[in-house]
Amino acid sequence: MTNEEVEEGAELLHFEQIADRLSDKGYAIIDNFLQPNEVRNLLEVLQHHQEQGTFKKAGIGPAESVTVDRQVRGDFIRWIEPSEALPPTQIFLDRMHELLRYINRTCFLGLRDFEFHFTVYPPGTVYQRHLDQFRTDDHRRLSFICYLNEDWQPENGGNLRLYLPNEDGSEEEVDVLPIAGRLACFRADIIPHEVLAANRHRYSLTGWMLDQLNELTFL
Repeated sequence: MTNEEVEEGAELLHFEQIADRLSDKGYAIIDNFLQPNEVRNLLEVLQHHQEQGTFKKAGIGPAESVTVDRQVRGDFIRWIEPSEALPPTQIFLDRMHELLRYINRTCFLGLRDFEFHFTVYPPGTVYQRHLDQFRTDDHRRLSFICYLNEDWQPENGGNLRLYLPNEDGSEEEVDVLPIAGRLACFRADIIPHEVLAANRHRYSLTGWMLDQLNELTFL
């Protein structure tokens, strides 16, 4: 078996795990979704965008009514324009296209497009509890986060905390350590979540799969 066949087999297994867990629990945590060399290449792209000064303070709410509140959300983001994506980013986008098609074949969610941005949380910053689906724009169906944090340890903090609703009205908390290569995905409409403070910079690719074509205006 060639290396390419091994990689294709691992990718298909990841897709199967994501679809199964989304259907069963509404969320999935997959390790090694990105390989170490892919993480390093994407970190180089992220640093390139930082050096160009194209990251902006993230806001809250849909584009037409976005607000900035550093106490609620402290990250900086750089939206990805697919037509201008650098090669490592394009490889990632191609994989997400394949994943979107696989989820549509197996989960029948009617997904049509996605949107992603690079994300940087400086030390001490958070994103308080929220849902990713807006009241005035309900087209985000699934949330995805791919972590780019090499040598991340539990004492560094920065967990993603998911609040999973139970049938009796209670909630179960699941904490996800943002280690390099790990993918977290979950239902954007029913799973509240937050980002806890870390003691070092925290990097990721964050995005959403949509049930309509992406109409995002890139700034």
